[in-house]
Amino acid sequence: MIRLVESMVGDHPARAVLVGSNDPTATGLARAEALGVPSFAVDHRPFNGDRAAFEEALFARLDAAQPDLLCLAGFMRILTPGFVSRFEGRMLNIHPSLLPKYPGLHTHQRALDAGDAEAGASVHLVTPELDAGPILGQARVRIQPEDTAETLAARVLKQEHRLYPAVLRRVLDGNLSRLDLEAE
Repeated sequence: MIRLVESMVGDHPARAVLVGSNDPTATGLARAEALGVPSFAVDHRPFNGDRAAFEEALFARLDAAQPDLLCLAGFMRILTPGFVSRFEGRMLNIHPSLLPKYPGLHTHQRALDAGDAEAGASVHLVTPELDAGPILGQARVRIQPEDTAETLAARVLKQEHRLYPAVLRRVLDGNLSRLDLEAE
């Protein structure tokens, strides 16, 4: 998320108004504050599985900031259809696979186990179904014979840092056509 915030300079049409996390220990919170962007955490654990109460606490923080668009990155909670509907068409997510392949967790290991020739990242509009919204952009990397889930994840992350700012710029310019990036 911090790379996305850092990209919002100069002629970029977006400005971060708030950075939030469900993990109060996330390093990005302090880094956002250092960049002059207010941050917050709503730890899901004290809610003991009460997703509605967790999301209401999240709404309270978001509503106060009045964001035009939500950009999810590393937010490790599945959002309810009610939450998603409040931001319908205004919420993006980045996912570390070439969707529709490998929604959910352990994407890099799953790509390796399947013998895939490539992996990557996808930016999509968030819909109630997990990682199933319209794909707005993808970045691909070739899987190397020596790759592990960790080495592949590191290479994909570099592409995520290129992809998300580029897709965000296009979305804010009204361009919802798909962007495909090859690895540098």
